[in-house]
Amino acid sequence: MNRRICAFIAGVALLSLQGVSIASVDAPPKKLSEETKACVACHQKHNQGIIQQWGDSKHYGASVGCYECHAADASDVDAFIHEPKKVGKNKPISIIVSPKDCSNCHGKEVKEYTESRHAQGGRILGSMDNLLAEVVEGNTAFKTAATSGESAAVVNGCWQCHGSEVKVLKNDKGEVTGLDPATWPNTGIGRLNPDGSRGSCTACHSRHNFSVALSRHPENCGKCHMGPDHPQYEIYTESKHGIAFRANVKEMNLDNPKWIAGDDYDAAPTCATCHMSTTKEQQGVTHDVGLRISWTNRPAISVRPEISDAKMGLPGADIKWDERRDNMKDVCSACHSEAFVDGFYVQYDGLITLYNNKFAIPGLALYKAAKPLFKRQIKFANKIDFVWFEIWHHEGRRARHGASMQGPDWTHWHGVYEVSKHFYSEYIPLLEELIETNIHSKDAKRKKAAKNLTAMLDQVLNDEFVVNEKTGEKSTGHLWFTGKMSDDKAAARQKAVRDFKSRYGENQ
Repeated sequence: MNRRICAFIAGVALLSLQGVSIASVDAPPKKLSEETKACVACHQKHNQGIIQQWGDSKHYGASVGCYECHAADASDVDAFIHEPKKVGKNKPISIIVSPKDCSNCHGKEVKEYTESRHAQGGRILGSMDNLLAEVVEGNTAFKTAATSGESAAVVNGCWQCHGSEVKVLKNDKGEVTGLDPATWPNTGIGRLNPDGSRGSCTACHSRHNFSVALSRHPENCGKCHMGPDHPQYEIYTESKHGIAFRANVKEMNLDNPKWIAGDDYDAAPTCATCHMSTTKEQQGVTHDVGLRISWTNRPAISVRPEISDAKMGLPGADIKWDERRDNMKDVCSACHSEAFVDGFYVQYDGLITLYNNKFAIPGLALYKAAKPLFKRQIKFANKIDFVWFEIWHHEGRRARHGASMQGPDWTHWHGVYEVSKHFYSEYIPLLEELIETNIHSKDAKRKKAAKNLTAMLDQVLNDEFVVNEKTGEKSTGHLWFTGKMSDDKAAARQKAVRDFKSRYGENQ
């Protein structure tokens, strides 16, 4: 939508909105518009909380009100005339304030956000995760005016974080009557808006106060970054960073306009500190939260972020992982020495290498080799589908995210322990069962697939499975399972046990 009036962002009043851009603003409003005054007079009676929130905001101080954000062009898909006697007969508005609208004043922020992985969150609509909520967990009984039937699990779950495709309702005359309740309300980070834009600024900058302190608070990110498959908030809470934040939250200066770690606060970092905020070297907040991440841990096998950005057609494809890591190291250097930071990354990379080479790369190859033998050639219709999915999507992610954010319990007990337990006690037995069932099959294709899987499983378990064709690197670490651990390694392990017991006692 093209807004008729947009605030001139100047001075301290709005600088605390984190590095705003004013390139698209022609002139500041001298005072609150008559349209906004009409909105306020009515909503003060019926939705006083909204008006109070707005009254406490920086927007209010700059005379940016209801109409300045909600005003629309008559040609907009979701434009409608609201209270014509009070606001005006020819002054259409829209319910949704999209990133495209916010870009009139916050152009830099919206550009960065639009080019980030956050804005692509709506792509889950066609993903395996959404298949679970649509089909396995749900049905099509949830029907609305604009939908033929959606899964209530998707509407109330997936879409609330990732974003829905907001659909506009119209009457027989083509007049907008509202937004479809299956798709709205929604503040999903990758919401597909009627104006063609992606995302929702209010996912992080909760309306109508748009508090910078709230957006810097770790709980703000915890709405979505939590749970069995991406427990970043829980990991942060466990970490020394999270502990320090809770103990020293009053010293965090969360309302400070500049908010540079080491200058304006030194008690603890938050999610915003590490992934977005200004440093002495990186001037200006970034709304592309991936520019300091050096591993993408979302897929089954961790990859460098420029690889995943390239697959999504994002500009980040041109920004290599080591440059991003340097950006993050710059943040860390406000409180930590170079040796400390380098040591952390050596540890982190070691965990990623372990997970990738021992479990993820061979595990995924085995899954693909086993697929022709599945009883049902439908995703999640076989037990092995769930077992492998949870190994990488839940447990493997927890291990990797735990290591990335210094959460040892999540790395080990909730992560690698669960990965290994289910890899050995469920995944491999299921593969062996498929082999046993099909190795003598009269179906030539199934028999061939069973022989192929047999050979591959034997390679994996006997450390002959190549995990990197370019380097010839092989998987290691499964020989204990087959009883073929080398004598020297077995002896070293036994010696370590004896040394421990002699030092601490038999009952430790």
